[in-house]
Amino acid sequence: MVSMRLFFPTIILITISINAFSQRTISPEITDMIWEKGFGVRLKLSNDSNYVFNVNELFRAKSKAPTSDKQVVYFPVGLGQTFIQQLKERELRDTALSQSQKPKHTTLWSAIHYQVGGGYVHFVNCLLYALETGSLRLDSPLMKRPETKWKPKPMTESYKRTRKWTHYAPITQKEAIKEYKIKLKNGELRDLQGIPQDFIEFFLQTNDKKYQQLVEKKLLKEKAKIDLIRLLIASNYLGEVQIKYISNSVMAAITRYSVNQLPTVIIFEDFNAAVAMSLDESGYRVEKIVFQDYDTIDESEASLRREKILAVIYNINEINQQVFQKSLQNYYRP
Repeated sequence: MVSMRLFFPTIILITISINAFSQRTISPEITDMIWEKGFGVRLKLSNDSNYVFNVNELFRAKSKAPTSDKQVVYFPVGLGQTFIQQLKERELRDTALSQSQKPKHTTLWSAIHYQVGGGYVHFVNCLLYALETGSLRLDSPLMKRPETKWKPKPMTESYKRTRKWTHYAPITQKEAIKEYKIKLKNGELRDLQGIPQDFIEFFLQTNDKKYQQLVEKKLLKEKAKIDLIRLLIASNYLGEVQIKYISNSVMAAITRYSVNQLPTVIIFEDFNAAVAMSLDESGYRVEKIVFQDYDTIDESEASLRREKILAVIYNINEINQQVFQKSLQNYYRP
Protein backbone atom coordinates (compact mmCIF):
# COMPACT_ATOMS: atom_id res chain seq x y z
CA MET A 1 0.00 0.00 0.00
CA VAL A 2 1.04 3.60 -0.24
CA SER A 3 3.57 4.47 2.45
CA MET A 4 3.05 7.91 3.91
CA ARG A 5 2.66 9.83 7.14
CA LEU A 6 -1.00 10.17 8.00
CA PHE A 7 -2.67 13.34 9.19
CA PHE A 8 -6.30 14.23 9.49
CA PRO A 9 -6.70 17.89 8.50
CA THR A 10 -6.29 20.65 11.05
CA ILE A 11 -8.62 23.33 9.81
CA ILE A 12 -8.35 27.05 10.41
CA LEU A 13 -11.84 28.49 10.40
CA ILE A 14 -11.75 31.80 8.59
CA THR A 15 -15.43 32.70 8.30
CA ILE A 16 -18.65 30.84 8.83
CA SER A 17 -21.98 32.23 7.74
CA ILE A 18 -24.79 30.28 9.35
CA ASN A 19 -28.10 30.59 7.56
CA ALA A 20 -31.19 28.57 6.89
CA PHE A 21 -29.45 26.58 4.18
CA SER A 22 -27.21 24.89 6.74
CA GLN A 23 -30.28 23.45 8.41
CA ARG A 24 -31.41 21.59 5.30
CA THR A 25 -30.61 17.99 4.56
CA ILE A 26 -28.55 18.92 1.51
CA SER A 27 -24.84 19.13 2.17
CA PRO A 28 -23.16 22.34 0.97
CA GLU A 29 -21.12 21.92 -2.20
CA ILE A 30 -17.69 23.31 -3.03
CA THR A 31 -18.17 26.41 -5.18
CA ASP A 32 -14.52 27.41 -5.33
CA MET A 33 -11.14 26.08 -4.30
CA ILE A 34 -7.99 28.22 -4.20
CA TRP A 35 -4.38 27.49 -3.19
CA GLU A 36 -3.42 30.76 -1.51
CA LYS A 37 0.26 31.60 -1.31
CA GLY A 38 1.48 31.51 2.27
CA PHE A 39 -1.93 30.59 3.70
CA GLY A 40 -3.17 27.22 2.51
CA VAL A 41 -6.00 25.73 0.51
CA ARG A 42 -9.19 27.80 0.78
CA LEU A 43 -12.59 26.23 0.18
CA LYS A 44 -15.69 28.27 -0.51
CA LEU A 45 -18.96 26.38 0.03
CA SER A 46 -22.44 26.96 -1.32
CA ASN A 47 -23.67 28.03 2.15
CA ASP A 48 -21.30 31.03 1.99
CA SER A 49 -18.81 29.57 4.45
CA ASN A 50 -15.05 29.74 3.91
CA TYR A 51 -12.39 27.41 5.28
CA VAL A 52 -8.61 27.37 4.98
CA PHE A 53 -6.78 24.04 5.34
CA ASN A 54 -3.19 24.08 6.63
CA VAL A 55 -1.30 22.39 3.77
CA ASN A 56 1.45 21.08 6.07
CA GLU A 57 -1.08 19.06 8.05
CA LEU A 58 -3.01 17.49 5.19
CA PHE A 59 -2.79 13.84 4.17
CA ARG A 60 -0.12 13.39 1.49
CA ALA A 61 -0.36 10.74 -1.19
CA LYS A 62 1.85 9.42 -3.93
CA SER A 63 0.55 10.20 -7.39
CA LYS A 64 1.03 6.74 -8.84
CA ALA A 65 -1.46 3.97 -8.26
CA PRO A 66 0.14 0.69 -7.08
CA THR A 67 0.65 -2.08 -9.59
CA SER A 68 0.17 -4.82 -6.98
CA ASP A 69 -3.30 -6.12 -6.22
CA LYS A 70 -2.27 -7.37 -2.77
CA GLN A 71 -2.71 -4.18 -0.73
CA VAL A 72 -5.59 -1.79 -0.28
CA VAL A 73 -4.85 1.91 -0.79
CA TYR A 74 -6.42 3.83 2.06
CA PHE A 75 -7.15 7.56 2.25
CA PRO A 76 -8.92 9.17 5.27
CA VAL A 77 -11.76 10.47 3.12
CA GLY A 78 -15.18 11.57 4.38
CA LEU A 79 -18.41 10.04 3.15
CA GLY A 80 -20.13 11.71 0.21
CA GLN A 81 -23.62 13.10 0.83
CA THR A 82 -25.13 11.02 -2.01
CA PHE A 83 -23.61 7.89 -0.50
CA ILE A 84 -25.02 8.75 2.94
CA GLN A 85 -28.47 9.32 1.48
CA GLN A 86 -28.35 5.95 -0.29
CA LEU A 87 -27.46 4.25 3.00
CA LYS A 88 -30.35 5.96 4.77
CA GLU A 89 -32.75 4.84 2.05
CA ARG A 90 -31.38 1.30 2.22
CA GLU A 91 -31.87 1.25 5.98
CA LEU A 92 -35.50 2.33 5.62
CA ARG A 93 -36.05 -0.30 2.93
CA ASP A 94 -34.49 -3.04 5.06
CA THR A 95 -36.79 -2.37 8.01
CA ALA A 96 -39.60 -3.85 5.92
CA LEU A 97 -37.78 -7.16 5.52
CA SER A 98 -38.80 -10.10 7.64
CA GLN A 99 -36.34 -11.52 10.14
CA SER A 100 -35.67 -14.52 7.90
CA GLN A 101 -34.82 -12.22 4.99
CA LYS A 102 -32.23 -10.23 6.93
CA PRO A 103 -28.64 -11.48 6.97
CA LYS A 104 -27.30 -13.14 10.07
CA HIS A 105 -24.56 -11.32 11.95
CA THR A 106 -21.98 -14.06 11.56
CA THR A 107 -18.90 -11.92 10.89
CA LEU A 108 -18.11 -8.25 11.40
CA TRP A 109 -17.29 -7.85 7.72
CA SER A 110 -20.54 -9.44 6.49
CA ALA A 111 -22.68 -7.29 8.79
CA ILE A 112 -21.00 -3.97 7.92
CA HIS A 113 -20.74 -4.83 4.22
CA TYR A 114 -24.45 -5.62 4.09
CA GLN A 115 -25.21 -2.23 5.60
CA VAL A 116 -22.82 0.03 3.67
CA GLY A 117 -21.77 -1.96 0.61
CA GLY A 118 -18.56 -0.98 -1.13
CA GLY A 119 -15.13 -2.44 -0.44
CA TYR A 120 -12.66 -2.48 2.40
CA VAL A 121 -12.11 1.30 2.49
CA HIS A 122 -15.84 1.78 3.12
CA PHE A 123 -15.64 -0.81 5.91
CA VAL A 124 -12.67 0.91 7.56
CA ASN A 125 -13.85 4.49 7.13
CA CYS A 126 -17.35 3.77 8.44
CA LEU A 127 -16.01 1.94 11.50
CA LEU A 128 -13.53 4.74 12.10
CA TYR A 129 -16.23 7.40 11.87
CA ALA A 130 -18.47 5.50 14.31
CA LEU A 131 -15.57 5.29 16.78
CA GLU A 132 -14.63 8.97 16.35
CA THR A 133 -18.18 10.15 17.04
CA GLY A 134 -18.61 7.89 20.06
CA SER A 135 -21.52 6.05 18.45
CA LEU A 136 -19.45 2.88 18.80
CA ARG A 137 -17.69 2.16 22.09
CA LEU A 138 -15.56 -0.89 22.80
CA ASP A 139 -16.46 -0.69 26.50
CA SER A 140 -20.19 -0.68 25.81
CA PRO A 141 -22.26 -3.02 28.04
CA LEU A 142 -23.09 -5.04 24.91
CA MET A 143 -19.37 -5.65 24.40
CA LYS A 144 -18.86 -6.90 27.98
CA ARG A 145 -18.09 -10.58 28.49
CA PRO A 146 -20.24 -12.49 30.99
CA GLU A 147 -18.56 -13.42 34.24
CA THR A 148 -18.24 -17.18 34.46
CA LYS A 149 -16.05 -19.87 35.96
CA TRP A 150 -16.66 -22.16 33.00
CA LYS A 151 -13.56 -23.50 31.22
CA PRO A 152 -13.50 -25.44 27.96
CA LYS A 153 -12.13 -28.98 28.05
CA PRO A 154 -9.74 -29.34 26.44
CA MET A 155 -8.46 -25.77 26.85
CA THR A 156 -8.77 -23.86 23.56
CA GLU A 157 -6.24 -21.38 22.21
CA SER A 158 -8.83 -18.60 21.99
CA TYR A 159 -9.81 -19.14 25.64
CA LYS A 160 -6.17 -18.94 26.74
CA ARG A 161 -5.70 -15.68 24.88
CA THR A 162 -8.91 -13.94 25.96
CA ARG A 163 -9.78 -15.40 29.38
CA LYS A 164 -8.64 -12.28 31.24
CA TRP A 165 -10.45 -9.84 28.94
CA THR A 166 -13.43 -8.06 30.48
CA HIS A 167 -14.88 -7.31 27.02
CA TYR A 168 -15.00 -9.04 23.65
CA ALA A 169 -12.34 -6.63 22.40
CA PRO A 170 -9.28 -5.69 24.45
CA ILE A 171 -9.85 -2.40 26.27
CA THR A 172 -6.30 -1.98 27.52
CA GLN A 173 -3.21 -1.44 25.40
CA LYS A 174 -1.37 -4.17 27.28
CA GLU A 175 -3.99 -6.73 26.23
CA ALA A 176 -4.32 -5.37 22.70
CA ILE A 177 -0.61 -5.23 21.88
CA LYS A 178 -0.12 -8.73 23.31
CA GLU A 179 -2.87 -10.09 21.06
CA TYR A 180 -1.46 -8.19 18.06
CA LYS A 181 2.00 -9.71 18.56
CA ILE A 182 0.58 -13.23 18.91
CA LYS A 183 -1.43 -12.84 15.71
CA LEU A 184 1.55 -11.33 13.91
CA LYS A 185 3.70 -14.31 14.90
CA ASN A 186 1.00 -16.77 13.82
CA GLY A 187 0.20 -14.99 10.55
CA GLU A 188 -3.33 -14.14 11.71
CA LEU A 189 -3.49 -10.42 10.92
CA ARG A 190 -5.67 -10.65 7.83
CA ASP A 191 -8.28 -8.50 9.58
CA LEU A 192 -5.81 -5.58 9.47
CA GLN A 193 -5.30 -5.76 5.72
CA GLY A 194 -5.46 -2.26 4.30
CA ILE A 195 -5.01 -0.48 7.64
CA PRO A 196 -2.41 2.29 7.16
CA GLN A 197 0.99 1.42 8.60
CA ASP A 198 0.90 4.75 10.44
CA PHE A 199 -2.14 3.53 12.37
CA ILE A 200 -0.35 0.34 13.36
CA GLU A 201 2.85 2.11 14.37
CA PHE A 202 0.86 4.62 16.44
CA PHE A 203 -1.00 1.73 18.09
CA LEU A 204 2.23 -0.09 18.99
CA GLN A 205 3.86 3.09 20.34
CA THR A 206 0.91 3.94 22.61
CA ASN A 207 0.87 2.43 26.10
CA ASP A 208 -2.09 2.65 28.49
CA LYS A 209 -0.87 5.90 30.02
CA LYS A 210 -0.59 7.59 26.62
CA TYR A 211 -3.98 6.20 25.60
CA GLN A 212 -5.55 7.72 28.70
CA GLN A 213 -3.98 11.05 27.77
CA LEU A 214 -5.74 10.87 24.39
CA VAL A 215 -9.01 10.31 26.23
CA GLU A 216 -8.43 13.20 28.65
CA LYS A 217 -7.40 15.59 25.88
CA LYS A 218 -10.37 14.46 23.76
CA LEU A 219 -8.14 13.62 20.81
CA LEU A 220 -10.94 11.56 19.30
CA LYS A 221 -9.43 10.93 15.88
CA GLU A 222 -6.20 9.61 17.36
CA LYS A 223 -8.06 7.48 19.92
CA ALA A 224 -10.28 6.06 17.16
CA LYS A 225 -7.26 4.77 15.23
CA ILE A 226 -6.22 2.67 18.22
CA ASP A 227 -9.77 1.51 18.95
CA LEU A 228 -10.14 0.45 15.32
CA ILE A 229 -7.12 -1.85 15.60
CA ARG A 230 -8.30 -3.17 18.97
CA LEU A 231 -11.63 -4.05 17.39
CA LEU A 232 -10.23 -5.68 14.27
CA ILE A 233 -7.70 -7.88 16.07
CA ALA A 234 -10.60 -9.18 18.16
CA SER A 235 -13.06 -9.62 15.29
CA ASN A 236 -12.84 -13.42 15.32
CA TYR A 237 -13.90 -13.46 19.00
CA LEU A 238 -17.10 -11.46 18.48
CA GLY A 239 -20.50 -13.07 18.92
CA GLU A 240 -23.74 -12.25 17.12
CA VAL A 241 -24.84 -9.78 19.81
CA GLN A 242 -21.58 -7.81 19.58
CA ILE A 243 -21.55 -7.81 15.77
CA LYS A 244 -25.14 -6.59 15.68
CA TYR A 245 -24.29 -3.82 18.16
CA ILE A 246 -21.29 -2.70 16.09
CA SER A 247 -23.29 -2.78 12.85
CA ASN A 248 -26.15 -0.78 14.36
CA SER A 249 -23.68 1.72 15.82
CA VAL A 250 -22.11 2.28 12.41
CA MET A 251 -25.49 2.94 10.81
CA ALA A 252 -26.50 5.24 13.67
CA ALA A 253 -23.32 7.28 13.13
CA ILE A 254 -23.87 7.48 9.39
CA THR A 255 -27.50 8.55 9.64
CA ARG A 256 -26.43 11.35 11.98
CA TYR A 257 -23.57 12.32 9.66
CA SER A 258 -23.40 16.09 9.70
CA VAL A 259 -24.44 17.88 6.54
CA ASN A 260 -21.82 20.45 7.49
CA GLN A 261 -19.02 17.87 7.53
CA LEU A 262 -16.07 19.47 5.79
CA PRO A 263 -14.70 17.98 2.56
CA THR A 264 -11.45 16.01 2.75
CA VAL A 265 -8.43 17.52 1.00
CA ILE A 266 -5.54 15.30 -0.09
CA ILE A 267 -2.17 16.62 -1.31
CA PHE A 268 -0.72 14.93 -4.40
CA GLU A 269 2.83 16.24 -4.23
CA ASP A 270 4.02 14.97 -7.62
CA PHE A 271 1.38 17.12 -9.31
CA ASN A 272 1.59 20.09 -6.90
CA ALA A 273 -2.11 19.47 -6.44
CA ALA A 274 -4.66 19.65 -3.65
CA VAL A 275 -7.60 17.36 -4.32
CA ALA A 276 -10.96 17.57 -2.53
CA MET A 277 -12.33 14.03 -2.30
CA SER A 278 -15.25 12.05 -0.92
CA LEU A 279 -16.19 8.38 -0.68
CA ASP A 280 -19.17 7.06 -2.62
CA GLU A 281 -20.48 3.57 -3.35
CA SER A 282 -17.78 2.84 -5.94
CA GLY A 283 -14.82 4.26 -3.99
CA TYR A 284 -12.93 7.55 -3.93
CA ARG A 285 -14.48 10.44 -5.85
CA VAL A 286 -12.73 13.65 -6.88
CA GLU A 287 -14.73 16.82 -6.15
CA LYS A 288 -12.24 19.60 -6.99
CA ILE A 289 -8.56 19.96 -7.95
CA VAL A 290 -6.33 23.02 -7.51
CA PHE A 291 -2.61 23.44 -8.23
CA GLN A 292 -0.02 25.22 -6.12
CA ASP A 293 1.73 26.57 -9.24
CA TYR A 294 -1.50 27.51 -11.03
CA ASP A 295 -0.12 30.95 -11.91
CA THR A 296 2.87 29.51 -13.81
CA ILE A 297 1.18 26.76 -15.87
CA ASP A 298 -1.16 27.07 -18.84
CA GLU A 299 -4.55 25.44 -19.17
CA SER A 300 -3.28 22.54 -21.28
CA GLU A 301 -0.79 21.56 -18.53
CA ALA A 302 -3.48 21.91 -15.86
CA SER A 303 -5.88 19.80 -17.92
CA LEU A 304 -3.25 17.10 -18.41
CA ARG A 305 -2.55 16.93 -14.68
CA ARG A 306 -6.26 16.68 -13.88
CA GLU A 307 -6.62 13.77 -16.28
CA LYS A 308 -3.65 11.99 -14.70
CA ILE A 309 -5.00 12.49 -11.18
CA LEU A 310 -8.41 11.16 -12.20
CA ALA A 311 -6.68 8.17 -13.79
CA VAL A 312 -4.75 7.50 -10.56
CA ILE A 313 -7.94 7.56 -8.49
CA TYR A 314 -9.73 5.33 -11.00
CA ASN A 315 -6.88 2.80 -10.88
CA ILE A 316 -6.79 2.87 -7.08
CA ASN A 317 -10.52 2.13 -6.95
CA GLU A 318 -10.04 -0.75 -9.39
CA ILE A 319 -7.14 -2.24 -7.43
CA ASN A 320 -8.97 -1.87 -4.13
CA GLN A 321 -11.90 -3.75 -5.64
CA GLN A 322 -9.58 -6.52 -6.86
CA VAL A 323 -8.08 -6.88 -3.38
CA PHE A 324 -11.57 -7.05 -1.96
CA GLN A 325 -12.64 -9.75 -4.40
CA LYS A 326 -9.52 -11.90 -4.20
CA SER A 327 -8.72 -11.69 -0.51
CA LEU A 328 -11.42 -10.33 1.73
CA GLN A 329 -14.30 -12.08 0.05
CA ASN A 330 -12.55 -15.39 0.60
CA TYR A 331 -11.89 -14.60 4.25
CA TYR A 332 -15.14 -12.91 5.26
CA ARG A 333 -18.09 -14.60 3.63
CA PRO A 334 -21.07 -12.23 3.53
